[in-house]
Formats: sequence, C-alpha cells, structure tokens
Amino acid sequence: QLQLVESGGGLVQPGGSLRLSCAASGFKLDAYAIGWFRQAPGKGREGISCISSGGESTNFPDSVKGRFTISRDNAKNTVYLQMNSLKPEDTAVYHCAAFPDTCLAGMAAWGKGTQVTVSS
Repeated sequence: QLQLVESGGGLVQPGGSLRLSCAASGFKLDAYAIGWFRQAPGKGREGISCISSGGESTNFPDSVKGRFTISRDNAKNTVYLQMNSLKPEDTAVYHCAAFPDTCLAGMAAWGKGTQVTVSS
C-alpha cells in the first residue's frame, strides 16, 4: 500500500521559515512526481508546488513564488517543501501527493497532512 506521511508543520511567526517533509512507505518516490497542496479553513484545495521524477520543479500560485522551494532526496525517499518569509495567509493544512506522471492527474497516494499556522 502506498503511503505518504507529512511532517514539519507547526506554529511560526510571520517572516519565519519551516521545512515540510513528505516521506513515503511501501514504494519508491523516485518513480513519481510529487506535489504539495494546501487547504485553509473554509477554502478549497490549492496546488502549491510539484517536482517531477526527474527533479524539475514548478511552483503554481504567484503567492509562493520566490518563497517556497520543493526538492527531493531519493536516497531518503523524501520530498521537502522549504517555506520562507511565511505570511498569515499561508496558514493551512499542507498535504503531499504522488502521481505516476505529472501532478495534474492520476493521483496514486495522498498524505493526511501537517498543520502550518503563521501567527504572531
């Protein structure tokens, strides 16, 4: 069974940083594209970033470009999301997901998420 587990969330002040981790069990991450998504209270799911199996990365919304960076360590079977200059509007539950090709379709696994709260 393909499983993803996120970690690294927490409470941080505006302007601070967090690094989220997405660890896989039951399969090798290196064959999959991995995406990060977030969902804030009362809002829909928002795609944040995607990294292909070959290591090419894409950030989706303009609001995170220049602040968030996705990376992968295939030896550790883990994908990371480095989040800098955090803002209160970044508060959400962050999930990672695995896709066999691109992050646009065919989701193979979905993690339960980790809470990120940005507040002073």
